[in-house]
This record gives sequence, C-alpha cells and structure tokens, in this order.
Amino acid sequence: MTNKKKTQAKKKQAQANGAPEPSHSPLSTGSPSQSAPTSPLPPSSPTPAPDPPLAKESPPPASADTVKEQGNVAFKAKRYGEAIDLYSKAIGMDPSEPSYLTNRAASYIALKRFRPALSDCQQAATLQSASPSSKTLIRLARCQFALGSTQPALSSLRTVIALETSNTAALQMQEKVLELEAHLRNFEAAKGRKEWGMARLALDKCLQSIEAEGNEIPTQWRLWRVELDLARGNWDAANTSANDALRLDGNSPEALTLRGLVLFLSGKLPQATQHVQSALRLDPGHESAQRLRKRIKDVERLKEEGNTAFKSGNLQEAIDKYTETIDRIGEAEEEGKGGQIRATLLSNRATTLVKLERYDEALSDTESSLALYPTSFKALRTRARINLHLEKYDAAIADFKSSMEQADFDGNDADVRSLRTELRKAEAALKRSKTKDYYKILGVARDCTDAEIKKAYRKESLKHHPDKGGDEEKFKLASEAYAVLSDPQRRERYDMGEDEDGQSDGQGMGGFGMNPADIAEVFAQFQGGGGPFGGGGGTFGGGGGFRFHTGPSHSHDFGF
Repeated sequence: MTNKKKTQAKKKQAQANGAPEPSHSPLSTGSPSQSAPTSPLPPSSPTPAPDPPLAKESPPPASADTVKEQGNVAFKAKRYGEAIDLYSKAIGMDPSEPSYLTNRAASYIALKRFRPALSDCQQAATLQSASPSSKTLIRLARCQFALGSTQPALSSLRTVIALETSNTAALQMQEKVLELEAHLRNFEAAKGRKEWGMARLALDKCLQSIEAEGNEIPTQWRLWRVELDLARGNWDAANTSANDALRLDGNSPEALTLRGLVLFLSGKLPQATQHVQSALRLDPGHESAQRLRKRIKDVERLKEEGNTAFKSGNLQEAIDKYTETIDRIGEAEEEGKGGQIRATLLSNRATTLVKLERYDEALSDTESSLALYPTSFKALRTRARINLHLEKYDAAIADFKSSMEQADFDGNDADVRSLRTELRKAEAALKRSKTKDYYKILGVARDCTDAEIKKAYRKESLKHHPDKGGDEEKFKLASEAYAVLSDPQRRERYDMGEDEDGQSDGQGMGGFGMNPADIAEVFAQFQGGGGPFGGGGGTFGGGGGFRFHTGPSHSHDFGF
C-alpha cells in the first residue's frame, strides 16, 4: 500500500512540472464480444532503436621502435631506400634516439651517400656526447675518411681507441686514414717541386683510397686535378676536368674561376670572361677571379691593337704590341707556360718578323709557338715558309704537309688549297736545289719583280763576262737564268717544278731565249754606255756581229 501511494505522488509531481501525460489505449484480445480489461496501462514509451554494429577496432599506432624494426628488416633485405624511409619515420617520431640516426647512416653508406650519412652520425654523436658510442664514432670516422677528411677521421678514431684500446675496427680504419694522409703529403711535396707527373700519381692514389664517388669527391681534389692537367699542358684533359668540377659544383666560385683560366689559356677569351663574371656574381670579392678578369681584358686589348697595326702595315708597332701581350700572358709553368693563347701570339709575332725579313727571330718564335701548340696549322705554315727561305727544303716540305693535314682536319678548305700550291713550289725548290737554282744564280728572291730580275742579270753579266775577265760558266748560267725568269710563262712553269732549262729554248740569240734588246743593253755597258756599237772594249767579228767566247773550241755570234 505504501508503494502505491508513492507512485501516485510522483505522477502528481510530474504533471506539476509540465511533463506530457502518458497516452493509454484499450487492448483487444480474442473475439469482439470480449472486451479489454478496464484497468489502466502504464505510460507508453518509444520503441528503442537497434544498437549500431560495433566498429572494427583500429590497431594501436606503431611505436618508433616498431618502425625501426621494420627498417632493419628492409636493410637486411638490401632495400636501402625503403630502410631510409622507415628510419626517417622513426626519427620523426622520436628525434632524440641516436640509434635511428646511426641506422639510417648505415643505409646511406650502403648507397655510397656519405654526406647525408656524415650528418646523421654527427647528430647521433652529439646526442651521445655524455656517453660516447664506439659504434657511432667508427661509423662517423668512416664517413669522414670516405670524403677525404683525414684529420676529423683521426680525431674520431682516437676517441674510440681511448675508450677501447684494442678495438680492431678502429685500428684498421686508422691505418687506412694514415695511408691516405701519406698520399696527400706525397702529392703536396711533388706539386711543390713541380714534378707534375708524380703529383698526378699521388692524387690518383688518394682518389683510389676513398670510397666517395661523383659529386662527393672533395671539390679541392677535383680542382687539383685541373691544375695538374694545366701544368702538364694537357689541354683536353684540363677542359674535361674543369667541366666535371663545374658540373658537380656549379656554384663554386673557385671552380668557375679555374674553368675561366682554362678557357683563357685555350685562347677562348669571351667564354673565359663569362665564367669569371659568374664567379664574381657569387663572390664579388673573389681575388683570383678579379685578377683573371683584368688579365683577360688586357690581353684582348693588346692583341687587337697588334692586329690593327699589322693590317695597317705598321709592322714594328705590331711586334711591340704582340710582345707586350705575350708578356701579359706570361709563361708560368703552373699555367702550361702560357698555353694556346701564348702560342697564338708568338705565331703572330713570327709572321710579322717574316714580313721584316728577320727570319732567325721568326723561326725562334715559331718553334716556341709549336712547342706549346703543336697542331697549329698557321704556325706550321709560317715555319715552312721560313725554312723555304733558309733553303731547308726537306723541312719546309714536311711542315707544309703537316700544316695542310691539320688545316684539312680543322675544315679550312681555302687554306688547304693555298697550302697545296705552296707545297708544290717547295718541292720544285728542292728539285732545283739539286740542279740549278736560277733565283740563286741571279741573287734575287723568289718573289722578286721583273725589274729586279733584269737589274740582277745586268750586274751578273757585267761581272762574269769573259771579255772582262769573268767566269765564263757563271756568265752562261746567268744568261740561262735570265732566259727563264724574264719570261712569265717559263718562270711560272719553273716555279711549279717543271723542267725549264735556259739553254733548251731556241728563241732569241744563242739559244738562251733572251731578248736582243736586253743583250744589247748589257753589251752597251761594256762600251762605256754609248750603245751596242759604241767604242772599244768588245770584240766584233765580221759583218757587225759581236763575238764572245763561251768555250775553248767554239763561240756564239749575235747578229744585230
């Protein structure tokens, strides 16, 4: 009874609070004649919704150690890239754990990526500074050694050996590092003595000692290789080495400047200027680049002034300018003694000296030029011309052939044709040297004028005429020479090496092919300048013919 009263009291309180009344409805059961019970039902309530299906539970997030273990599995399977990614994830989850860093370093080392491995080992060593790890330090030393940093590697190994005096890995690594240091000392010593071949061997040993490859080779070592190629005058190798250094470290002012020096010494001045300017944009205060830029400008200006003077016919001024340019280039052994640019200027000066007929000086310059640049067809051509003038015919022919081959290789077709003509003339000169050289007989140059030939003939005829007590054979040779050289067509054939005997042409008097007027003019000299039939001095035969003896048993009569 008590519970019933409590229930009724609660209902009254709910109604007082504004709660909706519960709804009631009769229940039908059985047949229609039967009625539902009249007693009231409890308040109706909504049908409860079915419970949602239970969500599949997600696994708990992996720990950093779990990710590290996954990295270890990938590492053992030699999937180093995957291992690096997993170790990187673990490091991101817990940057303070050094083992994640050293494991990633091991993966980098397996891929010969020593720079990122070095960074990881350094971070790990810092985290372990309170209690250094031998394993971390040995791995650090290996990275330092692989990158050519011998002193840092030795420092790391000394720390390990101080902790563990008998650590075999540390002792073996120390031996390798000390061996590399010995190669570096040998390199420096040979370079100081300017023994470039020995220095290159020592540098090659250094490169063979380390594990780094490609862009991880120390930049300074790559620049050393360029310097050694320059010093040895190996221009192709110097160009290749400089390009490699710049390709692997394009933002290095040192590499750009050294590449500019190689281009300058190769005679490629505009390209050299571009590289030096790039170096100065990266480092405006770079002293080597500043000096090289000024040097290039000076050489360009002086060389152009020399060329202008040469073209204007101011030959001595051209020589002075070329000399000043050569001095500005220099001949330092470290720079291949001036390289191809110096060779070019020496060749230019030699050409100018030839114009001034200073052949010995010209030959000296040409020899020096070819010592620096043996394949210069222009220098070879100049030396051939000098040798031809000096009657060194075999040497001249050899130089003309070499010059022609090089010009052909360089694609200079017009020069090849011109050289071919000069070669034929040199071969003709060699042939003449073994028989008769009509130019030499008259004492004239091969490029002399008709007037000079005529004048020389007069002189030789007067000097050697038998009636004046001269040498009859030399008189005959002078007449033969004049017969050939005074005729443009015969002279051309003679210059090209064809057989031209002054006695073989029946034209003119006495079989010499000489112009009677020229002979008369010569004979007039014997009569005191009064004409061919003037006063005494000559021996005249009957009928007005002038007779001179050409041998003990015969004479030539010239009828006028």
